[in-house]
Amino acid sequence: LLDLSLLNVQQYKADRLKQAEKLNPEQRSIRQLKEIQQQLQMDKIPLHIECFDNSNIQGSDPVAACVVFKKGKPSKKDYRKYHIKTVEGPDDYASMREVVERRYSALLADEKELPDLILTDGGKGQMSAVKEVLDKLKLSIPIAGLAKDDKHRTSEMLFGNPPKVIGMKQNSPLFRLLENIQNEVHRFAIQFHRDLRSKRQITSELDSIKGIGPITKDKLLKKYKSVKRIREANKSELIELIGAAKANALINGLTKSKTSHK
Repeated sequence: LLDLSLLNVQQYKADRLKQAEKLNPEQRSIRQLKEIQQQLQMDKIPLHIECFDNSNIQGSDPVAACVVFKKGKPSKKDYRKYHIKTVEGPDDYASMREVVERRYSALLADEKELPDLILTDGGKGQMSAVKEVLDKLKLSIPIAGLAKDDKHRTSEMLFGNPPKVIGMKQNSPLFRLLENIQNEVHRFAIQFHRDLRSKRQITSELDSIKGIGPITKDKLLKKYKSVKRIREANKSELIELIGAAKANALINGLTKSKTSHK
């Protein structure tokens, strides 16, 4: 009977907590962040988390991204995109060092808020690259790594020096929060990379068309994102966007380009 009554009390508390978190979603996020604090034995709740990821395909157009979560929610106005400037070829660790140094040098120079926790989309190597930069900048910010399995899904969290696996139940609210952050930085980096490649493709194809200058190219890129979509666009739509003369020049130029590639 005593065991049963204890179970009833525990269930009642769990139900009350769920109900309270439905009414106040931020309470749920804070609870998850407190779990991270406890698991990583941090001095304070990680209300401000930043996560980095690199993106390149065969070394072309290397970029990186930083997403920012505040109180467990994405703060998109604080997201940042980076063109890799100092690294040639696909070198994830060197790219990570460059971007992290640029990010936190800028925050220090502007006297802006630093994160409570840095997450890397990767394991020990990425964590080591971040720590190297933080040491150089004389910053003491906890670093955790989010490793993925063979199916490119979040599988475990690494923390400490040297890094060790932190046990987490998959599908738990805490795990889903970290997975959400990792998926978001990956999405943001990949999208940035795709946009760059599309812009380069459009620029290279449109460069040869007489009468289509930089301003017109920017208009087309902003609206259509790819040459394929420009080809599929209605003529009246193109005329409205860039004028009849340029629309005709564009259509003729793309038709010739398509014919020459056959």
